[in-house]
Amino acid sequence: MREVRGAEVPGPRSGRRKGAEPEPPPTRRGRRPVKKKSKAKKVLAWTAGGTAFVLVAVGTAGYLYLKHLEGNVTTTDVGDAAKNSFSKDDAFNILIIGTDKRTGKGNEGYGDSGSVGHADTNILLHVAKDRTNATALSIPRDLIVNVPDCETTQADDTKKIIPGTDGVRFNTSLGQEGRDPGCTMRTVKEVTGIEPDHFMMVDFNAVKTLTTAVGGVDVCLKHAVKDKQSHLDLPAGPSKIEGEQALAFVRTRHSWGNQGDLDRIKVQQQFMGSLMRKMSSSDTLTNPAKLIDLAEAATKALTVDKGIGKVSTLKDVALELKKVPPKNISFMTVPVVDNPAEKVHATVVVDKTRAPEVFDAIRNDVSFTEVKKKQKAAKDAAAARLKGSKSQPSEVRVRVLNGGAEAGSAQETLQWLQTQEGVLKSENAGNAPAELSRTTLEYAPDQAPQARELAALMGLPGSALKPGKSVTNSQGLPAMTLTLGKDFKGAGVSLTPPSKAPSVDKSTADKVQCAS
Repeated sequence: MREVRGAEVPGPRSGRRKGAEPEPPPTRRGRRPVKKKSKAKKVLAWTAGGTAFVLVAVGTAGYLYLKHLEGNVTTTDVGDAAKNSFSKDDAFNILIIGTDKRTGKGNEGYGDSGSVGHADTNILLHVAKDRTNATALSIPRDLIVNVPDCETTQADDTKKIIPGTDGVRFNTSLGQEGRDPGCTMRTVKEVTGIEPDHFMMVDFNAVKTLTTAVGGVDVCLKHAVKDKQSHLDLPAGPSKIEGEQALAFVRTRHSWGNQGDLDRIKVQQQFMGSLMRKMSSSDTLTNPAKLIDLAEAATKALTVDKGIGKVSTLKDVALELKKVPPKNISFMTVPVVDNPAEKVHATVVVDKTRAPEVFDAIRNDVSFTEVKKKQKAAKDAAAARLKGSKSQPSEVRVRVLNGGAEAGSAQETLQWLQTQEGVLKSENAGNAPAELSRTTLEYAPDQAPQARELAALMGLPGSALKPGKSVTNSQGLPAMTLTLGKDFKGAGVSLTPPSKAPSVDKSTADKVQCAS
């Protein structure tokens, strides 16, 4: 990690500055009017530490300190694997990566001291558009995947394509052959169909520094643990851990369940929930010294993509995350089964029966907890657009544009509409002016019956229908505009999201659990 750069934080000044305005005279009751305190800027940052992510809130002293914190953060150029900016108005996905790189004081003795820094712990954090809920999906490091080809930026700013490999452990998507976090982001998309918008990455030091900064994290054990490999030594019941002991807790594998990585992930998730509760406690948020320690620890721990590389942007990310109630932050793991290609099951593969439903729910912003939707009125309005009379397929006139779907999708859809569904008054209008994350169908008021019919044929949700105006097609006749977005799955494949998330083994950030 980088050393701290920038100005020292100025200490408090005593007394009145020369030339400062005199204090106002006392009132008739002998009291001086209370001065309004200037609003302290709030810098919040989400980070991950080898195995955990936390919310860090910090009161700061102004611009110089902001720049000082910004100097702590390391950025990596991952090209188009990450977005160029952060939007406060949309759902977003952040891939949190904890590496096993043994840099930093006291870390050389852990496991493989020469590790290039693989993706040891991986959490895909999805935050809902309406901020009522979030899902933290753990991806096992020993999951067998196909790592795609990956373009990386070298030290001299040249580009290098690192060839992909099939049938390898997920953790090799980082570090191996010089792969960067962008390669891990692309692998996540390959496996889940969910596209990470940004990444945050840290090494072992983050767990130690963050837990020390908050004065320790409360954990609970169902049985005493004395682990020779990780050096964790804790009694049964509640304990408070920080520093080396905290790192040992999240690294311990042989003392939990079946002594495998999947059971360790569950313990790590319990640790995350406890750390998050400590971050948001009044004991932390009302202690200025502790907040500053947290700001230093968090920013020094982080490596992020350029799209969120500024502290002001990290603040925006964290403020959006802070809106999510802890009881609606769900922790879960990608559904997996033992790798059938192995006699001794050291690795796992995606469960093709259960996992697709989980991925689909996250892609479509469906909560895994019961929440009161802030956007219920908007959803009711979207559903109303689907109600009413419908035209016959032969009466539907539509132009099809590609706005971010796979190449050839507009032509594929056109052929499907004409040959399979009888929508003969349709045409391929080429590429849209801009890419869209979701497919839309724009129509004029008098075209509503046509829009409902096309939506029913294609499985479009009501939210995809956009009342507007018609355009003229190549024959000079009025037509609707269907723009295929990045969510388009193929001609004839419904885009209507599930109304309810599947039942999964999960925990939430507000629950206190004991590791077993």
